[in-house]
Formats: sequence, structure tokens, C-alpha cells
Amino acid sequence: MKNNDLCLIVMENCKDFGLKVDDHLKKIRKTEKSFILPIDAVRFSDGEGKVKLLSSIRGKDVFILSDTHNYNITYKMYGKEHTMSPDEHYQDIKRTILATMGHAKRISVVMPFLYESRQHRRKSRESLDCALALQELKALGVDNIITFDAHDPNVQNAVPTMAVDNFYPTNDILKEFLKNEKINNESTLVISPDAGAMDRARFLADIIKVDVGLFYKRRDLSKVVNGMNPIEAHEYLGKDLEGKNAIVVDDMIASGNSLIDVAKELKKRKAKKIFFFSTFALFTNGPDIFIKAHDEKLFDKIYSTNLTYVPDEIKKSKWFVAADCSKYLAEIIDYNNAGKSTAELIDKNSAIHSILK
Repeated sequence: MKNNDLCLIVMENCKDFGLKVDDHLKKIRKTEKSFILPIDAVRFSDGEGKVKLLSSIRGKDVFILSDTHNYNITYKMYGKEHTMSPDEHYQDIKRTILATMGHAKRISVVMPFLYESRQHRRKSRESLDCALALQELKALGVDNIITFDAHDPNVQNAVPTMAVDNFYPTNDILKEFLKNEKINNESTLVISPDAGAMDRARFLADIIKVDVGLFYKRRDLSKVVNGMNPIEAHEYLGKDLEGKNAIVVDDMIASGNSLIDVAKELKKRKAKKIFFFSTFALFTNGPDIFIKAHDEKLFDKIYSTNLTYVPDEIKKSKWFVAADCSKYLAEIIDYNNAGKSTAELIDKNSAIHSILK
């Protein structure tokens, strides 16, 4: 790809983050010219919408950036204020693709939080939404998906002939953590809150050279509460936690109930300091549960990213730190546009090791 064919379409749901990505791209490409192509996302009073491009994208390598989990975007529908859901954000991505297809040289969709990624497999009579979404995007002419910390990276098998690039912001979170905290290998453990997060925990533990502990969620399979089998107990497997610092790793913080339960179990086992690492801090039930837990000294800090929307009231909290991943994404887009291998962007462990030393 040529240097001047890069085009970034930033949806309204990630405007501030997109501007940061654009600033880094300008520095990387040594230009003052913005790569952002303006669009007009129209919403009619009945809730229907359309997307209009405000400039030509003919022959461009288009990257569409969207935060499908921004719950701060609203519009008037039938005279009432309506908050956009992930489904509506995803629909706007498709509208944008429809406006570009046939003119763009290549279309890549950048969804930091992969849409419907928690619905990545079918267990019984239920929908398989993430796989269908990927197939839809491929059918619309999308060449590449760029995402972060997919709930299950194996979902890309649903589209074996389309590129799905899954990156991890672990190093960015860890660098932010090391700026603020002092740890040593002997007094630190990485904790997986359940079996599903074990790969993430092992990845982080291998980087900082510490041991791993695991909590196993024992659920009551005879009941369903809020769409899930309720947890009866958290069983712990691992080294003694007394006097140790614990880093609990997961891909997302939703309601937060499970993480708080793990923190309580860690405190029962006399852990010293407790930190949460999460790529996406969704806070689906609001921050109150974490404010209360922090006041009760159940945990010390949450380290996350700015890859999805986080309200200002949480960003200003003394217990929350967001690593800025805009430079990382700009590098990914730059390498992708230039046709270069992103392997060196994935493996940044040497930089972390120098910081640890």
C-alpha cells in the first residue's frame, strides 16, 4: 500500500480515542495531514439511520474504527432519549461499509471489543452471534478484522478465508502498572479468576516471571439467574497467598461481582495487595460495587485500557488507571497498511524485561 492511501473512519462512539490514534499516525508518517475521513451518521426520529461519507475514498485503504460498547451515545427516538446498544453500533459499522464498498481499495474493521464475542460458541438451542457477525462482515467485503483480547480467539475459524488479527494490550497495561507499583518476583502471584482466563494469566506470569494461581468457579447448574448459573463457591489452586501481592487477570469487567468475590477469597487467604488487570472495563452495573469494595480495602487498584468507553467519574477515581493504547493501535494500522508483519508489535517482552530490571 502507498503512504497516501491510508484512510481512517472514526465512528462517533470512539471519537476521542480515534483522534489520538490519528495524532500518532501523523507522527509515524511524518505529516501534518489528518488521516480521518469525516462522515455523517444520520439518525431519523423513528430510530432508523444511514451513513454518508463526506469525502471520496476511491482507491483508499480504509480502516473503520468503532467502540461497539460505548453506552454514552444517545439519540431521540419517537421523542424520547435512547441509548445506543452494541447492536446499533454494529449496524452503523455495516452502514459505513455499505457506503465505502465498491470504491475503497480495501476495508478493515477495527473493533477493540469484538462484537458479540461472549456469544462465541453454541452449547444448546442458542444463537451463535459472533461467528455470524464475522461472516456478515466478510460477505459485505471486509478484508480484515482488527480486535483486542477476543473472548475466544478460535471464533475466527468461522471465517477461515478472512484475516482476523487479535492483539493483546498486556504490555501497555503492565508498563502503566510498573510506573505506579513496586513488586518483586518472590512476593507476587498472577491469579486467574476462572479456568477460562488461565491463558491470559499464564501469558502475564511468563512475562514478569512469577507463579500462577487459579480459582475454579463451582456453579449450581440446576439454576439460571440473570442468564447464568449462580456461583456456589470459588475453589483455589495454587501457592500460599499469605503476605503476597496478587494480580487478578481477566479480559473484561462486566458487573464486577465475580472479581469482588475473588478479592474476598484472596483476603481470606491473607493476600497483601490485590490488583485487577482487565482489557475492557465495562462496569455494566455502574461503579458502586467497586467504590464500596475499595473502601472496604478488598482491592487496591484496577488497571485497564482506553479501548472502550469509561465514564469520567471512574477515570478520575484513585483506584482506576487506564493505559493509553492509541499509539499501539496506530502502529498496528501503520504496519497493516504498509503490508509489514506485525510480529514485532506482538512481542514486546524485551521492553518489559528492561523495565523490570
